[in-house]
Amino acid sequence: MPAETESAALPDAVPTDPVPSLTHARDGQVELDPSNPFAQPSDLPYGLPPLDRVDVDSFRPAILAGIAQQRAEWEAIATDPAPVTFANTLEALERSGELLARATRTFWVYTSSVGGAELDALDAELSPLLSAHWDSFELDPRLLARYDALAAAVEDGSHPPLEPEAAWLLHRRREVARRAGVGLDEAGTARLRELNAEITARQTEFGQRVVAGMAAAAVAVDSEEELAGLSEGDRAALHRSAVDRGSAADHLVTLILPTPQPVLVDADSRELRRRVQRASESRGSGVDQASDTREAILALARARAERARLLGYPHHAAYVAAGATAGSTEAVMGILTQLAAPAVRNARAEAEDLQVSLAVDVPGATLEAADWAHYAERVRRERYDVDLAALRPYFELGRVLEDGVFWTATQLYGLTFTERFDLPTYADGMRVWEVRDADGAGLGLFLGDYYAREGKRGGAWMTSFVNSSRLLGTRPVVTNTLNVPRPPEGEPTLLTWDEVNTAFHEFGHALHGLLSDATYPSLSGTAVPRDFVEYPSQVNEMWATHPEVMARYARHHATGEPLAADVVARLQEAARYGEGFRTTEYLGAALLDQAWHQLTPEEVPTDVADVAAFEAQALSRYGVDVPQVPPRYRSTYFNHTFGGGYDAGYYSYIWSEVLDADTQAWFEEGENGGLDAARGRRFREALLSRGHTGDPLGFFRDLRGRDADLTPLLVRRGLQ
Repeated sequence: MPAETESAALPDAVPTDPVPSLTHARDGQVELDPSNPFAQPSDLPYGLPPLDRVDVDSFRPAILAGIAQQRAEWEAIATDPAPVTFANTLEALERSGELLARATRTFWVYTSSVGGAELDALDAELSPLLSAHWDSFELDPRLLARYDALAAAVEDGSHPPLEPEAAWLLHRRREVARRAGVGLDEAGTARLRELNAEITARQTEFGQRVVAGMAAAAVAVDSEEELAGLSEGDRAALHRSAVDRGSAADHLVTLILPTPQPVLVDADSRELRRRVQRASESRGSGVDQASDTREAILALARARAERARLLGYPHHAAYVAAGATAGSTEAVMGILTQLAAPAVRNARAEAEDLQVSLAVDVPGATLEAADWAHYAERVRRERYDVDLAALRPYFELGRVLEDGVFWTATQLYGLTFTERFDLPTYADGMRVWEVRDADGAGLGLFLGDYYAREGKRGGAWMTSFVNSSRLLGTRPVVTNTLNVPRPPEGEPTLLTWDEVNTAFHEFGHALHGLLSDATYPSLSGTAVPRDFVEYPSQVNEMWATHPEVMARYARHHATGEPLAADVVARLQEAARYGEGFRTTEYLGAALLDQAWHQLTPEEVPTDVADVAAFEAQALSRYGVDVPQVPPRYRSTYFNHTFGGGYDAGYYSYIWSEVLDADTQAWFEEGENGGLDAARGRRFREALLSRGHTGDPLGFFRDLRGRDADLTPLLVRRGLQ
């Protein structure tokens, strides 16, 4: 969902009454059957959708009726004969589309977190309609004319001065409209609409094929020898996966979205590791026709490149960077290439250590990508006396959340969390908490969807059912989604150390939504440039290793015994081991993203067989072609960039980490290593509450009193 286009105008391509059999007209308005769960605002706390009444059949009529209703609302705004004012133009646009917002936000949650053939088909049908719907907001010259007239009236004094947030909203609307292509001629506009529709359809196709690819690539295990090294809990989880998915095998290794797979850490069987690694890296490459993503990749790269040229940019990467805080492709490539050489140097040094360890088990063998995680863990254990697998009993999901993630938010921001058992969810095992501020006032709801299941998209993310807005009087309802294997009934959910960090990370996004104090919904919460949105979430990761926080949540699930202080210290030291690998695999993906999106339409390969060759050439060109360190995402399952959302923007993580590392240094200057209410209050006021109500980098400068310093990042990643 484009954060800046939740309030958009309606395309001419959408019929006035798209589904006559499901809606009826009265006084020129299209109405939805009142039995539909989206027909009226929810009467549940904070507007939580009535998820117990939502099913696949709820979405199509609600979304199509919402499109038709919003068409009438925006047409009235565009043709209003009264003098242009902020109230009858921008405020009216912000108030429009409530039905569509209710339906689409829930629809996006379901397509990513529930999935299934029916939802996939519906997503493929509705996504182009929604894309065209948002196009018209940005491409309607009548609306841009009203923005320009309002700006002129404010400037000459015939309209009252605007409050800062309102002035920023006007600035953003004018900027977005012009970047979207309002100035194109009729033929150019028509072609732009076609390209946008094609891009949306192909992104949907790519995302669905990635999910299918994860399912198809699951690795069946029947041999007891291949399970060597895995704990009883891991074996039970793999058996449950086989049962849940109807596999004939005794155990089934299901895949997560990135290239590295968790099972590789503990599996002693090199054959199993190789099978899982091959399965992971081959996804989408034609091994399974139904999940082959290569044609979609080429079509997307070509369509995005053509659209960028139409809008006056040399390529899609330039278009994206110009609308983000980076400002230019040169700035993006500057930081990526600056980090590449030292990262690869560190990765190669790490590989030498691992090669020595491998030779003990398999004399004469050469280190492969499938070996890396296993021997990195062995070296980590030997060097720092830390066995990450042995620590899992200390990371029980409920305790990590309540005594770690939530407790930290209480100390920093005064928030309290009360679990609600009376509110509906969309999946078994989900939990809901009501969040209150320090004064007891309700802030919103937080939903946790932590377990992997068939049909669910891989990875971890934050979404919103309801955005905070003072204009609309709404408070946020946000979700965090992970993909933790569900244990057998009655067994505790024990997290890996990576999953602990992910829980803190995603809750940083949730805080960005929960603490938003924006007036206008399109500027609320995480609706910031994509190269800024990861900043608050990455800052929140720092608390996972704070000694006082760990002392509360890192306790044995059965005995309550805390993780020993010396183990915590070694864990923190060990966490820095492997930065060469982590930085190199990340840069491989980020540079691939840039390589695909710096092509002109003519430069995009035409044969699906060329996808792998293009990828190999790009990695070689940027010097990150380390065979044992494949990119975190290969092109064929790079959902961030080809599924939409981070296209030409995967650099955002490292870009945001510059701000994050600098901010961590600021926190650590405070009382108790920064875990104090004064620093939390300042960070909340300067960053978390602001959404996109002004220049994001200006918010950072307001916090730090200067621009970001790269040094803390280089030190953190061992690249100085």
